[in-house]
Amino acid sequence: MSWEGSEAPVWDAGRLRTAADAAGVGLWSWNVDTNEIAMDDRGYALWGVPRNGPITFADLSSRIAPPDLDRVRAAFAATRSTPGPYQFDFRIVRDDGIRWVSTRGRGADEGIVGRIMFGVFLDSTERKEAEEARDLLAGEMSHRVKNLFTIASSLASIAARSAATTTEMARDLTQRLATLGRAHDLIRPVPGAGSRDAASLGDLFAVLLAPYDDRGVVGDRVRVSVPEARVGEAAATTLALVVHELATNSVKYGSLSVAGGTLDVSCAQHDGEVVVVWTERGGPPVSPPEGPGGFGNKLVSRSLSQQLGGSIAYQWPLEGAVVTLRMSRARLAA
Repeated sequence: MSWEGSEAPVWDAGRLRTAADAAGVGLWSWNVDTNEIAMDDRGYALWGVPRNGPITFADLSSRIAPPDLDRVRAAFAATRSTPGPYQFDFRIVRDDGIRWVSTRGRGADEGIVGRIMFGVFLDSTERKEAEEARDLLAGEMSHRVKNLFTIASSLASIAARSAATTTEMARDLTQRLATLGRAHDLIRPVPGAGSRDAASLGDLFAVLLAPYDDRGVVGDRVRVSVPEARVGEAAATTLALVVHELATNSVKYGSLSVAGGTLDVSCAQHDGEVVVVWTERGGPPVSPPEGPGGFGNKLVSRSLSQQLGGSIAYQWPLEGAVVTLRMSRARLAA
């Protein structure tokens, strides 16, 4: 490769190697008859296999995550008859964990030399993790929007029970929705609004649960009894998300779905742990849910374990659900 007016650069093997290393590209070749695969140093390092002899497709297959294995085998076989460029991603299992690999080449034996095909491997772990995080966020936002519609409908029913006129109902509902909005700010703080001071655990529960009490303030059908404990800004956001999810489930299926139902929230501290017990009574008869649980349950469990170093456990007596939240006291104050 050259052009007039300058020295002629040569794309020799050394320069191509430099370019491939800069791009993070691992090279591979595949003997379509013997299934032997050769790779450069970057390819071997990506797969986490030693370079001490011939490697076959079967050898590399043992490193492919089992859920992806059949798909990868079928995709490689299809490249022999499908013209044009191809790309597919899959997971491999290494000693240091799971990595995503993207393989690329050209199909229909284009560029074959003898019986050997060529292509590249790329470490696509960061890209796939970013895609998964984006999909998770989209799912979380969709889940919350659906919950908010359910909550708004339930708050309208609560307001209607205690109002004598439509004017009173409108005022009551407006106040409840405004309170819900303030509680929602704890789940998604407004960017640029500055950091919040640490909050009291009791005050936090009171703000989050006030919209669901018949009088619009905690103390009637919703009762909160917790000791003095400080909740830091980061922990408040996570705990608000958890309480919001539990309250939504109660509004849909539990004690807050009927006029006579009650909710008691109590708390104890011991051995560096804060334990919150959420007890529902007077609602419809409950039974354990079937299956692994929905998106909300997974979101709550992940938030508690990852952000607050804790866990969540459910009990299902007929008179109402009992939910136990365990959190690290240090994490809660952070």
